[in-house]
Formats: sequence, structure tokens, C-alpha cells
Amino acid sequence: MSHTEVVTRIAPSPTGYMHIGTARTALFNWLFARKHGGTFLLRVEDTDRARSTPEATEAIYRGMTWLGLDWDGDTVSQFARADRHAEVAHQMLADGAAYKCFSTQDEIAAFREAARAEGRSTLFRSPWRDADPATHPDAPFAIRVKAPQEGATVIKDKVQGDVTIQNSELDDMICLRSDGTPTYMLAVVVDDHDMGITHVIRGDDHLANAARQMSVYNAMGWDVPVWAHIPLIHGPDGKKLSKRHGALGVEEYQAMGYPAAAMRNYLARLGWSHGDDEFFTDAQARDWFDLDGIGRSPARFDLKKLENLSGQHMAVADDAALVAEIEAYLAASGQQELSDHQRNGLESAMYCLKGGAKSFGQLVDKARFVLKSRPMEPDEKSAKALDDVSRGILQQLTPHLQNASWNRDLLEEVVAQVAEQNGTKMGKLAQPLRAVLAGRTVSPSVFDMMMVLGREETLLRIQDVTGT
Repeated sequence: MSHTEVVTRIAPSPTGYMHIGTARTALFNWLFARKHGGTFLLRVEDTDRARSTPEATEAIYRGMTWLGLDWDGDTVSQFARADRHAEVAHQMLADGAAYKCFSTQDEIAAFREAARAEGRSTLFRSPWRDADPATHPDAPFAIRVKAPQEGATVIKDKVQGDVTIQNSELDDMICLRSDGTPTYMLAVVVDDHDMGITHVIRGDDHLANAARQMSVYNAMGWDVPVWAHIPLIHGPDGKKLSKRHGALGVEEYQAMGYPAAAMRNYLARLGWSHGDDEFFTDAQARDWFDLDGIGRSPARFDLKKLENLSGQHMAVADDAALVAEIEAYLAASGQQELSDHQRNGLESAMYCLKGGAKSFGQLVDKARFVLKSRPMEPDEKSAKALDDVSRGILQQLTPHLQNASWNRDLLEEVVAQVAEQNGTKMGKLAQPLRAVLAGRTVSPSVFDMMMVLGREETLLRIQDVTGT
């Protein structure tokens, strides 16, 4: 593919959030462009003025940025290019590849109703296609492209294979409405051509559109891009993904505490595969990604798989990068931001926090011992471990901890000795220690917590409970 540069695009409509399906399509386009050293562009299809607000466009930027899908150059606004779209429609008209259609919407609706009643095809064939210009009324007209009427159109698709559509099923698509505004179907083609798009990778709900859009490419003598129509995402029940299956917006997954790397890995595996590989890095995804690996059947969204990948990505992530991403998660989910002291504590504890956690929420929960300050109020469950006997043993432990070298192995020995002197096992002493240091029954190992907190803070927390 070296002779022509690969140029891909994502073209979302600003609807107030970035849909998970759009994110997956964006990822495929980004991976394909990055693999081939090509260009990945962003176009906002903001022709629907009611829905296209600056806030909705911002939501797309935020979703793309969180996912780490950097695009090249400036964002293209479809609405801003309306004059160019109209110019192409008039050019096709001048070339005889399109015609003026004076049929009104009422006439077309009446035709369809009659056709339905008679069981005929409702495909509208404009009576104006071959009309003599001398018979044209002085009235508003739409511009329709002349679609081929004989033979078949073959969509050569990298995912679906060759898809043949009989030209008798194609209507003469309206390119410019009678009020002079371009249709979405024309705008997409003109934008893709002007932006130099070589590969159109999009949802297979656009497959039928490809045949209609090819009429415009052919009328203008433009190169048709490589098509790759990817199956939609379904819920676990095999029905099209919808609100009842859970969150649909990408940003909701950030607020739910999934790392961006896990989300990229997971979305890449939705409908694309590389052997049996489930867990992979960004670099591997870029190396491996190809259109041949995309399956034809819909992918099923599975939160359990996302959680598993999430845990694996957190376990191998760089500590400082994880802290930064956790701060973004706290902001996205409306939680309190970290102080410098908490941030430093979190980073120093990261080695004993990131194993076993499947989301940032779980990790922050485990980090409670280092994020909360004294006095640690033990919750109901962990307070049960703090009876008079265990308080007495903690009192005995205190002077040993004051004098011990502060390293993990020696601390384990000291605690084991004090437990033995009291005729109990180390595990039995670990629960009251955990209650004192973390205030709950689930936390990292007590020795990890002691190492992270340091001698002074550990002793102060014990003292808060034993009162000595």
C-alpha cells in the first residue's frame, strides 16, 4: 500500500455524547491509518442544526481525547461546506449526469401510497429524468443524480465481500433539495473526495448507501474509495446495542473507572480478531490490525470481558500514568480531587494496589488506607476485630515496632513473634492490624500498608485505637 497514502476518517454526528459504536469505528480507522503511516481525519456531520451544538461537538472531542485517538489536522465541519456541496450538484447538472426534478413532496407521497395499495414497487421514478427542458415549469426543483437503470452495481467490500445491488432497485438520489440545501448523501461523498479519503471504514448500516453514493463518484469521474462496512455491536442478548444494555456513551465508561488502554483493547476485539489474542498493547494492535481480521457477524458487548482486560491493563501500567488517569476518572465521576499528599501516597502505594482491581473505583477503594487521614474510623465489620484481647496484643506490638528496622521481612518476623507469644497465629493478628491501618476488612497486605505509611504513621494509627 506504499504507492498511495492511506487516509481514513471518522464522521460522527454531534448528538450530545460519543456513542460506543462510533468510538469503535473511530478506533478501527485510527488503527488502520497509524499502521500504514497514513492520515486519520475528523469530520463533524453537523448539518442537523437542531442537534449540532458546540457542547455536542465538545463531547466528541472529549471522547476521542480520552480514548487517545489523536486526529490529524483541523476538524472539518460538514455544515460549513454546504456551498461546495451545492457546487458539485450544479456541476453534475451541467454535465448531464443529474437533472432538475419538479415533483413535489405531495406528488411523491401520493405515488408511494398508490404503489403500496397496488402492491407495486414504491421506488420513485421521476418523470423529469428525460423531460425536454422546454417543458420545465418556473418552479422550485430538486437536483437528482442519474443512477444507472440497467445491470448491477457491485460494492467491492473488504469485510462483506462483493455485494451486488440490482440497478433497478436504485432510485435517482436527491442531491440538492428544492430549498437549495444539500442532502447528507451528497455531502458525505463530496467531503470524502475533497478530504482525499482512500478507505471508508464504517458501520454496515451504511452498506446500501454505498451503492447510491457510487452514482455521485461515477458522475463526477472520481475514484471510489475502498469500502469496509463493519457489523454493528449487539448486546449480550444478541439484539442491537441500546440503553437497556447499559451505558452507550464512551465517556460513561471513563466515569465507570475503566482505563482508556483497556477500552481501546476491548473495542478493538469487538468485531476484529488476531488469532486467539485477547489482551494486547496499543503497539501490538497497530502492528496487527488489518481489514481481513474483521468478522461479518455482529460483535456482542460483554462487560465481564472489559472488566478482565481492565484489570490486566492496570496491572502492567506505569504508576505515574495510572495516578494521572485516576485523577481524570475522579473528575469525570464527580468525586473529590486529590491533594498533593494523597497523590504522592497513591503513587507510592500503587505497587500493592493495582493487582486484582478491575476498575479505578476498586483501586481507589483499596487505597483508602493511604487516601484517608487519621483518625481511621473502622467500619462495622472491621471494628469487630478490635476486641479487648486484640487491643492488648497491639499494645504489646507497639514497642517492637518502635525499635524494628522498617523493612517488610523484619516487620513480618516481629508480628509473627508477638502473635506466637500470645498463643495465636499471625493471620489472627493481621485482622485487628488491618482494622487499625485501613479501617476495613479488605485492603492490601498489612505489611505493604506499613511500608507505604512508614513507622510514624503506623504507630500513630495503632495508638489512636489502643490509647497508649
